[in-house]
Amino acid sequence: MAENEELESTETESRQKILVADDEASIRRILETRLKMVGYDVVTAEDGEEAVEVFNKTNPDLVVLDVMMPKMDGYGVTREIRRTSDVPIIILTALGDVSERITGLELGADDYVIKPFSPKELEARVKAVLRRSISKDVIIPAPGSPSTGSNTNAKGNKNVITTGMIKIDTARRQVYKKNERIRLTGMEFSLLELLVNNSGQAYSRNEILQHVWSYPADHRIDTRVVDVHISRLRSKLEVDPTNPELILTARGIGYMFQRIN
Repeated sequence: MAENEELESTETESRQKILVADDEASIRRILETRLKMVGYDVVTAEDGEEAVEVFNKTNPDLVVLDVMMPKMDGYGVTREIRRTSDVPIIILTALGDVSERITGLELGADDYVIKPFSPKELEARVKAVLRRSISKDVIIPAPGSPSTGSNTNAKGNKNVITTGMIKIDTARRQVYKKNERIRLTGMEFSLLELLVNNSGQAYSRNEILQHVWSYPADHRIDTRVVDVHISRLRSKLEVDPTNPELILTARGIGYMFQRIN
């Protein structure tokens, strides 16, 4: 029996934890049930203040956050979380309110789901965002290569890309500007990685959504989610975000990273 208890404990610890914050009890109950069914641990909160408290206590791997909540709205919760954490955030937003979605993304959310939504759709978004949010503090060597060690000694390391003042360590999923680490969310890094690994190649917004957010090709989505993430990256990496030299706009197509020789 002790062996079984130890196995159950290990499985519980290995499961990813999701915080669901929504003032509608029915939504919390449905999402908690569905997410547990597909293998996640779930904690819940019914208002913004409780969401921040539960987040600090439980350290979840992802947050599903309603915009309109009492005591503190989803924007306030996002701001509080982003002070200290790059944990993935998916916001739940009203169907017709584009400004809600854009504001949430600008504050640091990784993705959004429009109410009313299918639980299956949310499960897909959770899976996609978590997959793109590998810990930036764990070294993940390229297949068949030895551990690279500290990226401060990265000369000759094919996992480190340097262009100008920017150093990108794709193994550690870390970015440095003038040797100072720049905090990126998992989705921001995955977007940057796509463009850098294909420098000089232009990607449309729909192609970026397919590669980074795992949206199917026929999925109708507001492509401004890409524009907001590009804007966030530029604000963190460019010397002058209004006149970008790294992440370029490909007129009539989308975006590209400057060609790296």
